[in-house]
Amino acid sequence: MQTQTVCQKPESNTVEQQTRTRGTRTYDLIVVGGGIVGLATAMKVLEDMPQARVALLEKESSLASHQTGNNSGVIHSGLYYKPGSLKAQHCREGYESLISFCREEGIKHDICGKVVVATEESQLPWLDELLSRGQANGLDGIRKLDADGIREIEPHCAGIKGLFVPQTGIVDYKEVSRKYAERVRSAGGEIRLDTRVVAIERSSNGLIEIASENETFSSKLLVACGGLHADRLAMLTERDLPLRITPFRGEYYTLKKSAYSLVNNLIYPVPDPAFPFLGVHFTRMIHGGVECGPNAVFAFAREGYRKTDISLRDTWSALSWPGFRKVAGKYWRTGLGEFYRSFSKSAFVHALQRLVPEITEDCLEPGGAGVRAQACSVEGQLIDDFSIMESKGVIHVCNSPSPAATASISIGASIAKMAERQLS
Repeated sequence: MQTQTVCQKPESNTVEQQTRTRGTRTYDLIVVGGGIVGLATAMKVLEDMPQARVALLEKESSLASHQTGNNSGVIHSGLYYKPGSLKAQHCREGYESLISFCREEGIKHDICGKVVVATEESQLPWLDELLSRGQANGLDGIRKLDADGIREIEPHCAGIKGLFVPQTGIVDYKEVSRKYAERVRSAGGEIRLDTRVVAIERSSNGLIEIASENETFSSKLLVACGGLHADRLAMLTERDLPLRITPFRGEYYTLKKSAYSLVNNLIYPVPDPAFPFLGVHFTRMIHGGVECGPNAVFAFAREGYRKTDISLRDTWSALSWPGFRKVAGKYWRTGLGEFYRSFSKSAFVHALQRLVPEITEDCLEPGGAGVRAQACSVEGQLIDDFSIMESKGVIHVCNSPSPAATASISIGASIAKMAERQLS
């Protein structure tokens, strides 16, 4: 999706009014957002254009603080994504690049494979569709499993049919992000923490002026990788943005050590094809332990990692968007079920027992939570694919949910090519 103009916000949000700095730092390219996609973008730009002056601005005091640092650490194979989609393309290319990067940098990872399990007859057509998609996306070695085949890989897992996907793996994406950041710095790029962007304008000399709360920056090109705040950054330059971010919290339990033996690696259900989430599943973690989840509940704050976290601004932003109201109207039963599992451990356990019947409440202890930035169109669609908007001087990554971490190097390389065209 391309736009031809970069619109200014009303006068009350101008760079001059929002900043209190004496001077302006000037760069060839500024990346906003210190998650894994922003870091990969800065890294790939500097690889392609080593003489470029590049800075990355992150509002938090540390990198990878939100989606990157709170996901389950899965290296996705490309099984689920519609062939020809950006997700399919970037996941497969990014998978290979990520594995190579981890080997080069000595990052611990494990390509352990996973099973996807159908527990009822109605799921079998979609299981066949997943097999077709995986094969179309270039995955070798996927094989069908019957009930006995499932138990050979995961002895405690129940299912009538399944798939074994050998390419799936696990890694620590915060560690990957740290290594991306090291490469950015070693190539001469700057990373500035505690730098929240509050305004963006085009100056009279054609540069993009970016204001933080304390200083201003000037750049020939801006790349915004805002994650949970991607739409708000985009609306600083695109008045008629046709999407909004809806936050969904994913909550986890972890297996107690006494129950580790119930799960060898990764066990996933057949997902609901109408909903862009994979359902509660089991994930062995690279540093030990097994996560169980996540659910997918509407979060009343974009950084709402606890049930009690509520932002009136964020809640109103979601509820006032016509597309979200249409989504809520279509999926209210599913949404209520997710909320019920959020507050009922027994309901959460019941969902897990469909995959591993021996799981009991005593097997689980509370785990962490993450918040997924899910873009929602004005028509009421939960946008399933990646969405990148490019206009003169500005590139916005508007939707980059899973498998963006797996795909990060490929996404960054694609944006770097856009940047090179604009800066040449």
